[in-house]
Amino acid sequence: MDTARMTRIVIFARAPVRGACKTRLIPVLGPEGAAQLHAAMVERALQTALASGLGPVELHGAPDVEHPFFQSLKVRLPITFVSQIPGDLGARMHAVFASAHGPTLLMGTDAPCITPEHLRACAAALAEGHDAVFLPAEDGGYGLVGLAKPCPEIFTDMPWGTAAVMAETRSRLRALGRSCFEPATIWDVDEPADLLRLQQSGLISFPPIPSP
Repeated sequence: MDTARMTRIVIFARAPVRGACKTRLIPVLGPEGAAQLHAAMVERALQTALASGLGPVELHGAPDVEHPFFQSLKVRLPITFVSQIPGDLGARMHAVFASAHGPTLLMGTDAPCITPEHLRACAAALAEGHDAVFLPAEDGGYGLVGLAKPCPEIFTDMPWGTAAVMAETRSRLRALGRSCFEPATIWDVDEPADLLRLQQSGLISFPPIPSP
């Protein structure tokens, strides 16, 4: 059996609530446009995970998996929906791996450049014996983490949302004697400056950027 093909994929996603998601893009796209883009990015992440063919795909939604957008996905896609547990980001991430019964990949929805090939490479790294695998982002964070077994130390008291996240994670893994593999560096969409790159990439169709 190909163990790389039995890898669970978990996607963290917020509901596309107008004015409450992609807030840093609202000055450019407006609240409705930002919500539409977020919804498109969620769906792309799910389709990418399914296309990888690695194993079960779960969407861990917030604040409520009963949101109509999530319910529409549930009708169309063969995905399990779970509500994220309470707590900070690190606690929620650790909970995913603590509940795992095998290799697990956890990703967000901010990096539409992630491909099925990236996911297969990450799963293969775990199958080959690496303790951890990451897709580091150009901004110093990461868009995906995969673990062969839980590692709470890399999720506790982490400076989330800063350029130090990936460097601090590497440092902690080295101190623990855990091996880490990084098959690719990715880019994400957080700031208005990222929108032109996304538009040029053709990865997602989204509302035209209003003129200044």
